[in-house]
Amino acid sequence: MFDLSILFASVLNGITTGAVYALIALGLTLIYGVLHIINFAHGASLMVALYGVYFLKEKLGIDPYLALPIMVPAMFVLGYVLQRGVINRASHGKDENILLVTLGLSIILENLALLFFKSDTRNIETAYTLTTVNIGPAMIALPKLVSFVGALVVSAVLLAVMRYTDLGRAIRAVAKEKHGARLMGIDVDHVYAMCFGIGLACLGAAACFLLPAYYVNPLVGSGFVLVAFTIVVLGGMGSFVGALVGGLLIGVVESIGGLYLGESLGQVGIFAIFIAVLLFRPQGLFGARA
Repeated sequence: MFDLSILFASVLNGITTGAVYALIALGLTLIYGVLHIINFAHGASLMVALYGVYFLKEKLGIDPYLALPIMVPAMFVLGYVLQRGVINRASHGKDENILLVTLGLSIILENLALLFFKSDTRNIETAYTLTTVNIGPAMIALPKLVSFVGALVVSAVLLAVMRYTDLGRAIRAVAKEKHGARLMGIDVDHVYAMCFGIGLACLGAAACFLLPAYYVNPLVGSGFVLVAFTIVVLGGMGSFVGALVGGLLIGVVESIGGLYLGESLGQVGIFAIFIAVLLFRPQGLFGARA
């Protein structure tokens, strides 16, 4: 079982998968870092994005990668409207209400998908779906390689926005001290909605990278959001670098676990790491102590 070429291929596969995990977790950690709440609708929102990419391909013939300029802004608008028009209004400023509202949104979105699309699992076919690329002794599917590069590019753009733009500075100010930011003239409610929108825009990009090699059904987001929560805790709540590193690490652990334990038990290692982090370093790899 211990064959270096097989192990290399498994690690490579894990890294490519982990980059998309990291992109999904970046949206989650951004929302937590600024709003200081866990978005339970994150998985359901990813499902919505996947259905969006699916129907763009099936109804309009738009390639998933070419759907990026459509899905990213569309998911941003959805996130902005949901936060400003639903979550902010229904929560009345209470964090516990926000948690319940996002949980309710998750249930509503998943059941609407079941109502309109049934429970059928759907996927798409492209000219490159089964294409492989040789990297050293390993072969990797072209869609996974593209998703790896694309996820890293989108993550780099998001990090640049956070570091070098006025919006990024406003987001960091609100995350640090929202009352002080409000006194300095920053529209805190607008920043909250922008963060929620950016978080869902990350899901729009992730859906475009996922679907050529994945599938969609009404409950597909549940598995991804569990992994994303683990990545956020592993990397450190609110840490962008932690989300990136944690995503790559979790992807490799899942891939190697699937290689040696079988696909059905491949995620055991993920949750073992999750428990270990909570026990020995609850602030995460890159998180600060409270």
